[in-house]
Amino acid sequence: MIYRDFQDLKLSALGFGAMRLPVIDGDDSRIDEETALRMVDIAMENGINYYDTAWGYHGENSELVIGKALARYPRDKFYVTTKFPGYDPSNWGKVEEIFNRQLEKLQVEYFDFYLFHNVCEMNIDAYLDDEKYGIYSYLMEQKKNGRIRHLGFSCHGSMDVLKRFLDAYGKDMEFCQLQLNYLDWTFQNGKEKVALLDEWNIPVWVMEALRGGKLASLAPEDEKTLKALRPDEEIPAWAFRFLQSIPSVTMILSGMSNEEQLRKNLQTFSEDRKLDEKEMSALLGIADKMLSVGTVPCTACHYCVSHCPQGLDIPHLLALYNEHVYTGGGFIAPMALSALPEDKLPQACLQCGSCMTVCPQQIRIPDVLADFVSKIG
Repeated sequence: MIYRDFQDLKLSALGFGAMRLPVIDGDDSRIDEETALRMVDIAMENGINYYDTAWGYHGENSELVIGKALARYPRDKFYVTTKFPGYDPSNWGKVEEIFNRQLEKLQVEYFDFYLFHNVCEMNIDAYLDDEKYGIYSYLMEQKKNGRIRHLGFSCHGSMDVLKRFLDAYGKDMEFCQLQLNYLDWTFQNGKEKVALLDEWNIPVWVMEALRGGKLASLAPEDEKTLKALRPDEEIPAWAFRFLQSIPSVTMILSGMSNEEQLRKNLQTFSEDRKLDEKEMSALLGIADKMLSVGTVPCTACHYCVSHCPQGLDIPHLLALYNEHVYTGGGFIAPMALSALPEDKLPQACLQCGSCMTVCPQQIRIPDVLADFVSKIG
């Protein structure tokens, strides 16, 4: 196992993510506890010392199983992480109640790492309204009294959301967890987000390294390209090598659903094999090709915005459309749309076509927005 320095700690570069634990009969809330505990044993034996769970994972059962698994080991042999579930508005006023229950579920007296979960368009105002909800003040108090050793946040939001959160709380954040991989390096502005965090001297924790499994296998011609460069490298490993090549990345989480995935990841993380310039160029070229299928080529020039009688932020809507189409659904686009007023949603498009007259890419914007409406219901 390779390790990364974080302050005075040495963290395994591979973190054990507990969002995709093995389950029984395909029921996400019924964790196969026997297999999960055995996987934790294998992880511990092979040097993984970082375990990441959250309140909502597996129907609120992930923390219970991870707590049971880790309770069998000395407290100084692992670092456990969980998060305040601010993605659900019903939780905003319950930070103390939830935090204390999480300590019970995980059978610990303190959390090594704790996060504001999923800072995004839908909850940024609540997270920043400390007078009303007190989330920030409460978590800072827990850090002061030792029940949180290191405080950070995860973010699925836009650059604007990330900037707002950092401007408010960045001075107190010790790490940031991002959805980051060689697709989202450009697709979700990963490169720009990492650069912004670098300005704040905040190290990066990575989630969705394999983009929900999309990067575990590639088109035959793309696999051939990569095999020509590294004949002995498995295709999923390329996603991890990409992340190992980014200096800011300290922790790479993987949600492993079976022992085979775990053992393959352990093999990958037995050595540090950063990509050289040629390999990086080839991988990002493959990403560009993958992203061109089914998405629209908006360059965010904003010419369309000045011609829209509804004042729609068309580039933003098209970016969300691309995310939704490429992912095949998911929560990111609906979550971002939920923060917009009704008159700024795709449904507000008048289908007048004024935007098309100035679009350098000749995108049929009204048709795309209508398709977006049909896809999100």
